[in-house]
Amino acid sequence: MKKSFFIFLSMIACLTVRAQMPSVKPTVNGSPGNIQPFLFSVNTLTSTSPSWNLYYSGSYGERTAAPFGIDGVDQQVAFKGYLGNRFTLYANASIGIARSGGVASAQQAELLRDFVGGKTTFGPRLGLGLGVSHDLSNVGAVFSRITASFDRASWRIGGNLRFEKAFSSNRDDIDLITSIGFHHRIAGNFFAGVEAVGEDLEGFWEADEAEGGAKLLVGPSVNITPSNSRFSFSLCGGPVFYATHSTAYPSEAIRDIGTIGTQNGFTLRGAVSFNLHQ
Repeated sequence: MKKSFFIFLSMIACLTVRAQMPSVKPTVNGSPGNIQPFLFSVNTLTSTSPSWNLYYSGSYGERTAAPFGIDGVDQQVAFKGYLGNRFTLYANASIGIARSGGVASAQQAELLRDFVGGKTTFGPRLGLGLGVSHDLSNVGAVFSRITASFDRASWRIGGNLRFEKAFSSNRDDIDLITSIGFHHRIAGNFFAGVEAVGEDLEGFWEADEAEGGAKLLVGPSVNITPSNSRFSFSLCGGPVFYATHSTAYPSEAIRDIGTIGTQNGFTLRGAVSFNLHQ
């Protein structure tokens, strides 16, 4: 699976070289288009967005972060760029630090393309992505992601539907993950709203779901992009509800709100993105 992962990255690099580098166009109050406004949904970029961006996020959770130890902390570094022709590249690596002192990592990369919209910042967009991942337990997976969003000057909504297939006999045939977020402008480039996440939803009909059962999170979300700044900041958190409990011991698959599946908890995630262009 590692070989496939590197082949996938090589193909992306070739596309990057061939793609045109679009100029950055400001949107509101001198700030560029939003790179990643929601914490739990991946959005596609447009030609009016900053072309290449670095993205860092950190999470803290109680009774939710099994791969990194109970009540663990995880860090994620991502690279996101617009390749032209409505293609978006998104790749990240996660590092988990347990209270016991252990450290683990996971990686994933994907290529997304808008098939509806995607040529301007505002308006509806509908896209499809394909990617590969390598989780904490050395298990590889392939996944597809459906992205949908609608942006206006005063509000935005976006969400994902992700289907994942892990290459292990101890995992589910297909994992289903969904998320949605809504933001409304409060003042200037400050937005606030709510995000919701549903992970491993196949747990509603599979008693032996491999990640411990279906999990849900709903909580407040904020995003701010200072005027004439290359930085953007986001924060979201809330309670994690374990809607079902599986008979299987939770795996170490890549999940944003944990894989314990035994009791409720909470997760708080913050992120900062940096536009690499002036």
